[in-house]
Amino acid sequence: MNSPPRPHHPFLHHVATLDSPWGRWREHARLRWHRLLWRLSQDGARLAKRALDLAGSGAALLLLSPLFLLIMIAIRCEDGRPVVFAQTRVGRFGQLFKMYKFRSMRMDAEQRLKELLAANHHGGGVTFKIKDDPRITRVGKWLRKFSFDELPQFFNVLIGDMSLVGPRPPVPREVARYSLADRRRLAVLPGITCIWQISGRAEIDFPGQVKLDVRYIETQSLWQDLGILCKTIPAVASGSGAY
Repeated sequence: MNSPPRPHHPFLHHVATLDSPWGRWREHARLRWHRLLWRLSQDGARLAKRALDLAGSGAALLLLSPLFLLIMIAIRCEDGRPVVFAQTRVGRFGQLFKMYKFRSMRMDAEQRLKELLAANHHGGGVTFKIKDDPRITRVGKWLRKFSFDELPQFFNVLIGDMSLVGPRPPVPREVARYSLADRRRLAVLPGITCIWQISGRAEIDFPGQVKLDVRYIETQSLWQDLGILCKTIPAVASGSGAY
């Protein structure tokens, strides 16, 4: 009596094909092809993001040059030189770089920081924000309200230290207090604007910032960057959450 035919199982069939040289070669070729497609998609996304950064930062530096000049004159008239200062920040994978800003604080701002730590608006002490910071100049308050102090960072984007969109770059003393989970923010290039800057800016505490930054990193795309850039303009114009 003949035995009934064995049921076909896709997994068993797949294993069987690997028993022959042709089957193994075909499987390796399939894996290499999928790996190549993945790399091409990743490289394409990086190239598109970099193209957006170059076009956006170059256009901003050119179009906003008259505003740059007015800001520099205002800072110089109120509090002298320097009008631009470079601050060490932590970039992608922990790499240090010099981030440029229009000076909005008095020259002794770093020396006076210890006196103000107790008034930190952000609980936990990783980031430091207080309202009515006495170190900020009169021109600086106006610059910070509309984020004009951040405009020199378009040069950082142009040279590749930063991107238009990405987590804000922290200072080394903040990173020294990061947990392993917090360090996920350092997986991409830092940006001039980010999700939490269009969602509340300084009103969002540090854990909230990390949560939004990680969400951006896990879902980032060119279209998402364009959406954040478009929402940044009304968020900055309103001045809400900035101090």
